[in-house]
Amino acid sequence: MKSSRLLATVLLLQTKGRRTAAQLAEELEVSVRTVYRDIESLHAAGVPVYGDAGHQGGYQLVAGYRTHLTGLNPAEAEALFLSGLPGPAGELGLGNALAGAQLKLRAALPPELRAQADRMRARFHLDAPGWYAKDTSVPFLQEVADAVWGGRVLNVRYRRWKTPTDVDRVLEPYGLVLKAGRWYLVAGPGPRTYRVDQILTLEVSEAECAVPDDFDLPAYWRDYQEGFRTYLYRAEALVRIDGVEQTVSIESIPKAARHFLSLGPSAEVLEPPELRREVARLATEVAALYARDTSATISEATPP
Repeated sequence: MKSSRLLATVLLLQTKGRRTAAQLAEELEVSVRTVYRDIESLHAAGVPVYGDAGHQGGYQLVAGYRTHLTGLNPAEAEALFLSGLPGPAGELGLGNALAGAQLKLRAALPPELRAQADRMRARFHLDAPGWYAKDTSVPFLQEVADAVWGGRVLNVRYRRWKTPTDVDRVLEPYGLVLKAGRWYLVAGPGPRTYRVDQILTLEVSEAECAVPDDFDLPAYWRDYQEGFRTYLYRAEALVRIDGVEQTVSIESIPKAARHFLSLGPSAEVLEPPELRREVARLATEVAALYARDTSATISEATPP
């Protein structure tokens, strides 16, 4: 732990230049006293770090000194593909590993590329969840992730949408997918897809499992999404929106009717006839509701 912190101290000084003891303590999440001891340890190890006293003082490396200890450890390498997703990395327990990996990569870049990377990071931000999505608790996410990394069988109690809702399953974890802010576990036998937030209880088994050699997680997820859309949207409707006719896929007559009604007079359903009738029925009910409320208001406002 101390050796990693000493390396982090050197990398911070290498990439950010002069830093006070208080700044180093905040960035390394240690006490100022610990920073002092670490600086002494670096001196003893021959690292050319020196300090300046005074209000503008701080620690810095001798000009031109660069460490070559920028190799990534396994946890940091696993975190790299999430470098644009600090939130999900933290959910998986890789937040510190991600920060360490980014620091090492930044230290390894020449000054001009480092400045370019800093500008990119300052100008672009990825926010994965969709609008209006509620924050969903995922209590077993890290345990599931550990099972995926370690190839361990999971015994879970899972809540599904159909009866019986709560079922027991023995799962062989193949991979995790983050879609619109929600985590999904792809697991055998099957494989099949499970929402991680719907796992009610979880026990990591001592039994080991392995992902089949021919399994491709991105390819599976593409096929799964296509199959889901085909299952969900089984019909089509012809609508005129702002004077333009177009054919759209719909899930069901009741859901589609409510959706098109929410678009107001800018959307008109042309086909199928049953959908057009359902939209008209709902519109009539809404008009009657507001007409009743309007009449009551006028009656109350009219003097006797």
